Amino acid sequence: MTQQVQTHAAATLQQTVPAELLQKADKILFVAHLALGDFTYMQACFKAFAEAYPHIKIHLWVDEVRRTWDFRQWKHLQKYVVFDWLQTYPMFDKLYTRTYSPLVLRETMREARAENYPIVVSFGLARRPMYAKMVRRISPKGFVVAMTKRVRFYDFRKHLIYGALDAAVPVISQDRTLHVSDVYANWFKGLFGFEVPKDQRVPTMDVPQQWQDGAVRQLQQWGIAPKPSRKHPLVFLNAFAKPPERSWPVVNVTELIRRMQADPKWAEAEFIVNSMPEQWANTQSEVQAAALPRTRLFSAHDHFFQLPAMLEQSDLIITVETSIMHLANAVRVPVLAMMRQINPEWAPIDAANTNIVYTPEHGDWINKISVDTVMEFLQLPMGAAPRFTPLQLQRMKMAG
Repeated sequence: MTQQVQTHAAATLQQTVPAELLQKADKILFVAHLALGDFTYMQACFKAFAEAYPHIKIHLWVDEVRRTWDFRQWKHLQKYVVFDWLQTYPMFDKLYTRTYSPLVLRETMREARAENYPIVVSFGLARRPMYAKMVRRISPKGFVVAMTKRVRFYDFRKHLIYGALDAAVPVISQDRTLHVSDVYANWFKGLFGFEVPKDQRVPTMDVPQQWQDGAVRQLQQWGIAPKPSRKHPLVFLNAFAKPPERSWPVVNVTELIRRMQADPKWAEAEFIVNSMPEQWANTQSEVQAAALPRTRLFSAHDHFFQLPAMLEQSDLIITVETSIMHLANAVRVPVLAMMRQINPEWAPIDAANTNIVYTPEHGDWINKISVDTVMEFLQLPMGAAPRFTPLQLQRMKMAG
């Protein structure tokens, strides 16, 4: 029978993975479909695990949810940007990154099975039955944990899959005002019996020096001074997210720059407009057509760290709901983040350095946020904007 770990009450439960097993284990495998935002906040949990159990080697399987037989996509999937960041962390003794096609998945599975892991934990939220089967296949005799959900009594297949686990971590917390960093910390506390202190949940990032130097060289080519010697602010704007509901029209970006340049506070500011590599030509065309002074186009074409290095050099970041708003917190640069109301648990955690502009209505897309609204929020001191959505405030009031 699987043991349930309720994230909202983790403090009152014993740890799921037996302490005796953790004392004897020499390694552990974590399986997750990590996006940049996920790792931004989960890194603190992995660090805490490494400190709590220094004798256990941490292996991490980064699963590709876009796995496909379409060979035309393999080159792109092999270069998933989070890999660049993970490789800078010595706490990971081994990384599994070759899961982009069913063919290489088989090879990676054989490699992992050969490790005979005593403990395997999956944080796979999507396709939970698939990940529950995967971790048991990786470790037929080990202690395996995976995400589950309530199963209808007649769904015998899922009962068999989940029943093969040694323990399960449910997805839903009763507290709907929890930040995602709290959810992750509660998972680790319930599983392993240690607390991740609140002050350690704020993300951090050490940008390698070569990429810091590269950002400075790029700025100098544009005629912009490095941050310590700069006289006028540098504003980094990002309107792109992969899902269209989280993107902002480029025409809004150019209009915002025009409005900011007419504001005495930003009249001498320099502007960088970020673009996804695949959107470069279209974005360049729109930005050039706007004929805005002191405005440059940027994209991290070659390496992930090009992006945080440029963010670190900025004085203000304005972005839609994507990993950039979390990276802004990690490099300690003030951020104005445009967010939908449906995912407030993903608000950037550093309240003092963040202002959030929520969509007008709960189901709205980001494009419903107007340039006028963004200009209004730019007048607020950083950290002064409300962090909770109307629905969150209502739930908090009902909870007393």
